[in-house]
Amino acid sequence: MMQTSQTSEQSNLTTNPKAVMPIMQVQDIGLRFGGVHALSGVGFNVYPRTIQAIIGPNGAGKTSLLNCISGLYKPQKGQILFDGKYDLTKMKPHEVAKLGVARSFQNIELFRHMSVLDNLMLGRHIHMKSGVISGGIYWGAAQKEEIQHRDYVEHVIDLLEIQHIRKMPVGALAYGLQKRVELGRALAMAPKLLLLDEPMAGMNSEEKEDMARFVLDIAEEQQLTIVLIEHDMGVVMDISDRVAVLDFGKLIGDGTPDEVKRNQAVIDAYLGKEH
Repeated sequence: MMQTSQTSEQSNLTTNPKAVMPIMQVQDIGLRFGGVHALSGVGFNVYPRTIQAIIGPNGAGKTSLLNCISGLYKPQKGQILFDGKYDLTKMKPHEVAKLGVARSFQNIELFRHMSVLDNLMLGRHIHMKSGVISGGIYWGAAQKEEIQHRDYVEHVIDLLEIQHIRKMPVGALAYGLQKRVELGRALAMAPKLLLLDEPMAGMNSEEKEDMARFVLDIAEEQQLTIVLIEHDMGVVMDISDRVAVLDFGKLIGDGTPDEVKRNQAVIDAYLGKEH
């Protein structure tokens, strides 16, 4: 499997993480549902143009944390600072999206009756400025804007190698291709921060290999910061720059893949002993 290419900035992260300003700071997040504490005092930094993995057993709070970042959940404690000035915990999902935070979901959330192209075009809606009337007439500025957005989507289609299915309804596609389209729709938003919730879940080994390659290509070409939840430890250790580990809603490990693999608390709670 491909390895991440180390930029000078990523090298600094390995030797001295404090030398680089985080793009996102998760600070002492606490989230509860009634008497259930989904997250308790979770805090770690995400650095620009890196792939940050979040791992842990089922029910550890990984998706809950992504929901806090994207504005779907409102934690009762802590803050999540984006670009050093925006507290995402105080914002609504559409406001978070406008800042440049996009996500895919664990369960595919596509419009199955619509084509791949149309689903990807929906990812451009936050950038569209034409009003309903001018857009409906499709003339002048509205037409020019539509062409620009279509060009961007076509680039995403080329990047993810889905030209052959661009006109097909999503519901007719194999599961692995649907997951790729879900990634494409998030990417169509031209985000600064891309949140991926188990992008390889349910895939066979070949599909996982392809998806890992696309994630690496996207990170490099788009200069994106990516936060992903993934259970396949081979994938996580191959493509991630840093890894945060949750267990029962608490952070038990945070560091480079090598550091996390040597963390006894992580081994006991999740990784187990190497065979």
